[in-house]
Amino acid sequence: MTARAEFSVQTLAVLAALAEEPSQWRHGYALAGQTGLKSGTLYPILIRLAERGLVEACWQDEPVPGRPRRHLYRLTADGLASATAALSAAAEAAVAQATAPRAARAARRSRPGPAARRLGSAAQGRRGATAPGLS
Repeated sequence: MTARAEFSVQTLAVLAALAEEPSQWRHGYALAGQTGLKSGTLYPILIRLAERGLVEACWQDEPVPGRPRRHLYRLTADGLASATAALSAAAEAAVAQATAPRAARAARRSRPGPAARRLGSAAQGRRGATAPGLS
């Protein structure tokens, strides 16, 4: 399986949370609280990252009495390298987007919309005609 160059925003959030303390084991509930992701989003991400060898998972050795054992997760060495690179690239992209040249942003905003383009092409089709009310 080939590794993807880009990660989703949600996956980046999980990688960022795990990269804060890469050698520490974290359980999914703590990661859900830190990332704000629901379990239906978080756990499939953790499973995919584990399948790619970026995250390792194990069962909790000594569960809290009265609670079931939990899965624990942490980044592998490859996972830390991938997380660092992906988070850096995402930060650079965000900075580049935020600091795009003002002229380019203004040019994108000044483009005529579809209605203006239709009106312009209709007016061009009537050679010599003026817009209604402008005679």
